Amino acid sequence: MSTHDPGAEQYQQFPSNRIIILHPGSLNVRIGRASDLVPVKQLHCIARKRRPGGKIYRDPFVPPSVPKTKELIEELEECRLQISHTLQTCVQSNGARRYATPPQQIAAFNRRSLPEIVKEEGEAWPQVDCEIVVGDLVLDIDPELPYNIHFPYRRGDFNIHSEVGGSISSVLNDLYAIWSSIIEYKLDIPLIELVKYRCVLLIPDLYSRTHLKNLMSLLLKDLGFGSCILVQESVGATFGAGIGSACVVDIGDQKTAISCVEDGISHKATRLRMDYGGGDVCQALSWMFHKSAFPYKNWNENVPRDVILMRNLYEHFCHVNLDVCGPQEKSFLVDHPGDVVNKYTLQVGDECIISPLAMFYTDLLKITGPKTSKIQTHQASDPEDPFDAEFLRETSRKREAADTTANANDSQQMEPVNESQPQVNPDEDIVVDSLENGPAEAVTLAPGQIMALDSAILQSIDRCQTDELKRKMYSSILIVGGGVKAQGLHLWLQNRLALQTPYNYKTEQLEIVTAPKDIDPAVTVWKGAAVMSCLESAIELWINQNEWNKYGLRILRERAPFIW
Repeated sequence: MSTHDPGAEQYQQFPSNRIIILHPGSLNVRIGRASDLVPVKQLHCIARKRRPGGKIYRDPFVPPSVPKTKELIEELEECRLQISHTLQTCVQSNGARRYATPPQQIAAFNRRSLPEIVKEEGEAWPQVDCEIVVGDLVLDIDPELPYNIHFPYRRGDFNIHSEVGGSISSVLNDLYAIWSSIIEYKLDIPLIELVKYRCVLLIPDLYSRTHLKNLMSLLLKDLGFGSCILVQESVGATFGAGIGSACVVDIGDQKTAISCVEDGISHKATRLRMDYGGGDVCQALSWMFHKSAFPYKNWNENVPRDVILMRNLYEHFCHVNLDVCGPQEKSFLVDHPGDVVNKYTLQVGDECIISPLAMFYTDLLKITGPKTSKIQTHQASDPEDPFDAEFLRETSRKREAADTTANANDSQQMEPVNESQPQVNPDEDIVVDSLENGPAEAVTLAPGQIMALDSAILQSIDRCQTDELKRKMYSSILIVGGGVKAQGLHLWLQNRLALQTPYNYKTEQLEIVTAPKDIDPAVTVWKGAAVMSCLESAIELWINQNEWNKYGLRILRERAPFIW
């Protein structure tokens, strides 16, 4: 079977400026040519004009906080104090003990802090009358206008729900609209030209086959790319960092994914995904700021521009630098269309260190509700792929059982699960509370049980099959993703892991890589896919439109650069 585009020589190097790398996330999407230094980054969202009398639906710009019951406030406060006490037992680099400024003292300063008017009249809200608005422009829509807002990804996967716009076909429509708009207006590529382009799509390590099937059709049939490859995010990360093997820790906005990668292959048993990321940490920071009388009193997590402001404060103020001690004065601007531009001054204390440490003390993340950890179990089969081992196993059983399986798998992911097929669950292959075929000593992940970052890394490495591989992983831990910008976090992680690494793996130097080759960790994965797409070995991986139309999932299983 030939894998080349019409007119291109099969073994000729395909020009890198005609390969588009697409990296979707829960908050942002990054799209660019493989030849670009950095991708175009946009909010991964779309606003659609509501029909008169239509239902209102707005996805939040940050994982929403849950109602603050007395019990929840007590738990959050207890966890905050626990981290605060731990920090007080640490010493600064000059040997002096750390001390904490009481929140009451900081609150007293903040209560007296009044806004300073920088500009009497800010810009008015831009006039918006389009049917759809995508990306960063969604922030320019006056909240009073009748638009519904959708983020097609949530917690690192398709945002499927029972409200308006929550079906799998709606999600795919939104993805088409967002991606095509960025390609056309930001990369200046007319959609009709895409047949001359190739696309690399980055996918989660814990993927659903149904989603992959839909995404391939979206890229090759709807957008009309000439050819395409799917690459797992953790594998992209190792290529971006130029590291052959690593335990990849990808901290996004709403998920943290861990996977052990060796020579371009992510080991299935080691894949974990926790439902927390930078957005949840940001909400913990917001709670602590408000405890200390945050001077911008009208802040509201349901106002997108307020959320973006808090995210910026999180990115610029948070760190894990133990030498920063005592109250610090910071300032920020609030610039909302149709309002005066105000400058606020606030005092911050240890909350700027405590919030990123919530990834190790996860009770603080209860601010955004209960969470789960997920692992990959066996995959459900697909009747389109007759050589799939699972399918062969199913069809060799009694006829009726095989029929039930085919029906259950053929049905859409959002339909009710067939009662006679308990092992096919709505997430299809991402199971929360069972560890099928996993190592006997592995812990079952019960719903609601959320692992701290260091525990999750230890568990992922422990699932490697050989001691040699475990040793390799302990000596190379790669942190990527845009969720945590906190300077010094890797040193805290290194100390926690050093204390817990099993004795027989301590011979190696425990190394944590955060910004390889000075690349922003948020684009390491994107960069890696760009590097991969230009390698000679990638020539055999491309799947073109004809092959997809003819063979469907079968060709994906044969060509995918990961174990199907």
